[in-house]
Amino acid sequence: MSDSVSRCPWCGTDPLYVSYHDAEWGVPVHDDRRHFELLVLEAAQAGLSWFTVLRKRERYREVFAGLDPQAVARFTETDAARLLLDAGIIRNRLKITSSIHNAARVLEIQAAFGSFDRYLWGFVDGRTVVNHWRTVEEIPPATDLSDRLSKDLKKRGFRSVGSTVIYAHLQAAGLVNDHLVNCFRHGACGG
Repeated sequence: MSDSVSRCPWCGTDPLYVSYHDAEWGVPVHDDRRHFELLVLEAAQAGLSWFTVLRKRERYREVFAGLDPQAVARFTETDAARLLLDAGIIRNRLKITSSIHNAARVLEIQAAFGSFDRYLWGFVDGRTVVNHWRTVEEIPPATDLSDRLSKDLKKRGFRSVGSTVIYAHLQAAGLVNDHLVNCFRHGACGG
């Protein structure tokens, strides 16, 4: 990581955050398990900073069965109670039970569409939406796209999938490229 490159300012200088920005954020995701991971983590982040959740990501992977939706869908109330006691994750009952509940909804979408990935990318016709923001202040917390996807997910029974959470997922999973135009990752992520 070179200090001479221009990055989105939100990643600051912490090596973990910079690495996430440089190697993951905005890179198109086409793996259902990775989409589910982002969905769980973005919902956990609601009301907190993304960096707080990013530092806990490895523990989420450990205690949520590798964030495999098929495994998480089988979690019981006992599993939820165990997770509530784990200081390595965000200990919020609603966020934990929503993640378990949403795992089963992901499986339903896989059955209906062939994959969760195909379902999500269908909202952008299979192509990254490329924005050309010059400042962080220009980036909206939600858009018509995230409103539509959030509404559809809720109709399908998902929980904790408000438009802001979903927009964060779209950005992280590369369905939307919100790297600033002067960021060295803008072009690499479909800019």
